[in-house]
Amino acid sequence: MKEVENYLKECGIFYLATIDGDQPYVRPFGVAEIINGRLYFMTGKSKDVFKQLARNGKFEVCATKPSGDEWMRLKGELVNDDSREIKEEYLRRHEELKPLYNVDDGNMAVLYVRNANARFFSFTAPVREVKF
Repeated sequence: MKEVENYLKECGIFYLATIDGDQPYVRPFGVAEIINGRLYFMTGKSKDVFKQLARNGKFEVCATKPSGDEWMRLKGELVNDDSREIKEEYLRRHEELKPLYNVDDGNMAVLYVRNANARFFSFTAPVREVKF
């Protein structure tokens, strides 16, 4: 799990895909954190991404290293965690999000990864897989 978190941080921006009916949607994300032994992403409850994940928690992330010759695909399920403790910790680690989100705004959503499967790819090495 730590390897996946570090990979996402090194990439900076990564792309999270959801499904709505038969239509896939992809959007950029930039923050992932391990808190209390779970890998979390954060978004707003008012956003389509949250609404799609509430209906179908399956997701996939694709992240490419700045060199462009290594990438990772992470798939699993995202589960909403409304605990105040997790929201406070997320904002403590990411002060830049405080102008946009507040633990009491009814909009902030933190979601943890369950049944994760990460696959690491490159042009020069065999595919490697990590599950957590």
